[in-house]
Amino acid sequence: MVATTSHSYSYRTTLEASYRVNWRVEDLIGNGKQLDFSRPFLPESLARVQGINCLNEREKLLLNQIRGYTYLHLFEVTEAFILPSVVDHVRQTGMHNMDATQAFLCFAEEESKHTRLFRRFADEFRAGFGTPCEVIGPVQEIADAVLSHSPLGVALVTLQAEWMTQRHYLESVKDNLVIDSLFSSMLKHHWLEEAQHAKLDTLMVEHLASEQDAEGIQQGIDDYFAIGAMIEEGLMAQVQLDIESLERAAERSFNVAERQEIQFAQEGAYRWAFLGSGMSHPHFIRSLGELSQDAVDRLSEMAKSLS
Repeated sequence: MVATTSHSYSYRTTLEASYRVNWRVEDLIGNGKQLDFSRPFLPESLARVQGINCLNEREKLLLNQIRGYTYLHLFEVTEAFILPSVVDHVRQTGMHNMDATQAFLCFAEEESKHTRLFRRFADEFRAGFGTPCEVIGPVQEIADAVLSHSPLGVALVTLQAEWMTQRHYLESVKDNLVIDSLFSSMLKHHWLEEAQHAKLDTLMVEHLASEQDAEGIQQGIDDYFAIGAMIEEGLMAQVQLDIESLERAAERSFNVAERQEIQFAQEGAYRWAFLGSGMSHPHFIRSLGELSQDAVDRLSEMAKSLS
């Protein structure tokens, strides 16, 4: 159904780029490499803790670090539905296009490596933070709920997440000397491979759309928005868990006004970090526009409230 494209991505060149930037989890953490709990883990543009007036500087640092931990968890959740969707796409591709098959198999292997990376950093966080931090889940239930939607809808959500990762690193993490260097290194290496995945996801969306009629494409778009609403609901639940985690770490209870201030700031931060930054990425808008201009108009209205 998609007639034209506005990029020059190819399976072969993307695969070759993936081989060049490949890395190992063991090179990034362990063997003396530890998180520095005297420093923030996320850039302020993503964490948005400095403007919360009811928190002192120590509490702002604690909340930033909690947000770093939940960042790891939410990306593990994302990988949990991306990996099976990519594997399923490989089965559909089969042996007809070996460049595509090889590229997506590499994609799948890297996504499983990313899950191991996030879990290793989460283990390091739990060992050093001092108090427990709760997260939404179970991971597999969330992944299964996402995967219950059409492959095109899942692919669009995945593509949004890939471009989101690009924006996080290039606009907020790169050259940031404030955040912990180990956490920054993890985000950099994740970005290096996701930069290739964004291209492959673009090609996947185009391939899936090409096999659909107008009704099938509309179903994929509707599923994309439905998954987005489900993700937003999960993010808002995570905000409440973060406030409880902060109370434990700071060893104090917040009053109603303080909880409302923290909640308001963090709901906006989560919406921007995990929804708005991907929805408004020009490359994602380009891909969605090749499917439906009405969907872009709908997305644009939503994105205005997520900045």
